Amino acid sequence: MSDLLDLAIVIPTFNEKGNVPVLIARLDQALAGVNWEAIFVDDDSPDGTADAARDIARLDRRVRVIQRIGRRGLATACIEGMCATAAPLVAVIDGDLQHDETVLPAMLAALKDDPALDIAVGSRFVAGGGTGEWDRDRVAKSAFATRLSQRVLDVGLSDPMSGFFMVRTAVLREMAPRLAGIGFKILLDIMASAGRPLRFVELPYVFRTRSAGESKLDHVVAMEYLIALYDRRFGRVIPVRFAMFSAIGVIGVGIHMGVLTALYVVLGASFLLGQIVATAAAMTFNFFLNNALTYRDRRLRGWRQMLDGWVSFCVVCSVGAVANVGVAAFLYDFRYGAWAISALAGVLVGAVWNYALSSRFTWGRY
Repeated sequence: MSDLLDLAIVIPTFNEKGNVPVLIARLDQALAGVNWEAIFVDDDSPDGTADAARDIARLDRRVRVIQRIGRRGLATACIEGMCATAAPLVAVIDGDLQHDETVLPAMLAALKDDPALDIAVGSRFVAGGGTGEWDRDRVAKSAFATRLSQRVLDVGLSDPMSGFFMVRTAVLREMAPRLAGIGFKILLDIMASAGRPLRFVELPYVFRTRSAGESKLDHVVAMEYLIALYDRRFGRVIPVRFAMFSAIGVIGVGIHMGVLTALYVVLGASFLLGQIVATAAAMTFNFFLNNALTYRDRRLRGWRQMLDGWVSFCVVCSVGAVANVGVAAFLYDFRYGAWAISALAGVLVGAVWNYALSSRFTWGRY
């Protein structure tokens, strides 16, 4: 076997401690005769995933660890790992053992045998592939997401949602500055960010059932997928973070108007009191939803961070809140009771302040 490094396998992880030694053993068996390295990119897992990988790395120099502090997200983890190797080819495989590592030699052979190919993709939806033991609901959701991505981005893949692929490192490095790094579907990002249509081959594999650890799939992941599609289609016109913040702000307007209506119209409270309470309610709602969605990659966790973040959010938005209440009260007096128009004008004045200041002082400090 040549001393030259042939292949790097990037493994993004979060709370996968029990799967680390099993995956290394499987890679060792599947890639016999290949000079490879495994790069675990761990988002500071509380279960000690990074330490488990380091324990193996002390004995096996093919194993490396990148432990990210204060940064989260599968896509960005993959980008960091892929840019950290000197190997000419780099693969991405999940750390949960659900991808079939025995397909890696076929991916490697395909790229070595055909210099015109840019990427080899493990596909569940070509002949010989499959989704394993997925239930009907998950199959339907995956099929819908696949059709949506094919229609929006037109990348030509039968399985654009795949997280299992191998790409030429030079191709990846060239496009790295253009990658959005949003969500869990790094393959979509790569295919949509290339300056030219990438030449690809799809190889079948059957998706396995997770045997250890917890699934990372949730409703926020689904939301991130839609955000990623938006970013690739419209992100250059309106940045995705601002679009998310604005969309949540629109929902906050509904919260604001609902609270104000309840206090002012139903309960007969003064307009000024109703406006103040409604502003505080909308601000609190916006903080928690922005923390879960808009700033998921910087998400505040634990009651201390959450409390500090909420207080910070309220403080940095206080200028906008004062302007909100002041403008609304002025217009209410000026318009002789046009409370709805006055309230909406106040909300709009505070919105720009809220975004600019919270981006810097609430989620920009961690």
